[in-house]
Amino acid sequence: MNKKKIFVYFIFYVFTIASAIAAVILYIKYFPIESKVITENINKTIVTEKGIEDAIGNVYDAVVTVNSYYGSSKVGTGSGFIYKSDDKGYILTNNHVIEDGNNYSVILSTGEVVEAKLLGRDAYSDLAVLSISKDKVTKVATLGDSDLVAVGNTVFTVGSPMGEEYSGSVTRGIISGKDRTIEVDDVVTKVIQTDASINPGNSGGPLVNLAGEVIGITSMKLASSEIEGMGFAIPINDAKIYVQSLEKGEEVSRPALGVSLINVTDTYRLYYYNIQVSRSIKSGVVIAAVDSNGPAYSSGLAVGDVIVKVDNKDVENISRLRYYLYQHNIGDTVSITYIRNGSENTVQITLAGN
Repeated sequence: MNKKKIFVYFIFYVFTIASAIAAVILYIKYFPIESKVITENINKTIVTEKGIEDAIGNVYDAVVTVNSYYGSSKVGTGSGFIYKSDDKGYILTNNHVIEDGNNYSVILSTGEVVEAKLLGRDAYSDLAVLSISKDKVTKVATLGDSDLVAVGNTVFTVGSPMGEEYSGSVTRGIISGKDRTIEVDDVVTKVIQTDASINPGNSGGPLVNLAGEVIGITSMKLASSEIEGMGFAIPINDAKIYVQSLEKGEEVSRPALGVSLINVTDTYRLYYYNIQVSRSIKSGVVIAAVDSNGPAYSSGLAVGDVIVKVDNKDVENISRLRYYLYQHNIGDTVSITYIRNGSENTVQITLAGN
C-alpha cells in the first residue's frame, strides 16, 4: 500500500473519531437524559441502617420512663426526655402523665430509678417539666425545628409503651401529615401526624428525625384505640414557647377577650342565661358576660353578641375561638366578627392577658 492511500485512510479515521466525539457532545448537550438521572440520584436522601442507629444514639439515653404517684399509689405512667441541663436536669413530658400525682420518679435508660420534682405544668398545652439531680444526667436531647418537617420524612419514637417493662422501645415511621389540628377535651391542638406506633406509655416521649433531633412530643391522649397508623405529636416549636415559664413554675399567660362564652349549640345554657339566638345561626359562640375591665368591653361587645369569626377565620365553637386567639401574643390586635340583632359587624380588639 502506497503512502498516499495510508494518508487518506488516516485522515478518514481521524475524521470519523472527531465526528463521533462531536456527536456525543451534542447529544449530551441537547438530550441530557443520563445527566438528569445522575443529578436526581445525588439529591436523594438515602436512609441507611447506620444512619438510623446514629440518630437513635443521639437521643436514646436522654429518654426516661415517668411514673406519677399519689401517696404510694401509682396513678400515671408515660415517657419523657431530658432536654436541658444546668444545675439540674430538665425533663419534658405530657401534663396528663403527671396531673393526678403528688410525687414522681423517673427510670433512666440504665434502669436506675431517680426521684423527680415537678417544676411546672400546663393543662391546655398538655406539657409538664420535671427536674432531676444533675449528676443523674447522662445525655441531653437536641431540640430540632418542627417547622422544617416534610411529609414523608423518616421519624422514630423512643418510649415506654405499656409501661416500664418495655422502656426504651423504638418505633419507626414517616411524617404522615403536618399542621393538622385535632380537638380533644374541648381543646384544639396543632399536631404532627405520623404512622410510627404510639401506645399507652409513649405519652411524653420524643418524636425524632434522622439527625437525632426531637421534633415533637408524642401523645397517646390525642390518639384513639379504634384507629391504627395515626399517631400524633405536639410540635417541639410549640412546646418551646412554654418551657421557660414551666421551668420557673410560672402559670402560662395567654391572650384573652375578657368575656364568658357559650356555644351556640348549647341551648340549655343559653336558656339558663336567658339569651335568645336566631335559629338561622348554626355555629359560633355567644357572649354570656363581659368583664368591664377587659378589652371586649372597651370595644363595645355586649351580652348576646355571637362571635362568628376571628381574623376572618370561622369560629365553630369555644375551642376553636381559643385556638385562634392563642396563636397571638398579649397586646396583639385581632379582628372579631360578630352578629347582633341580625346584622354582622367587625371590631378590632387589642388582646389582654388572662
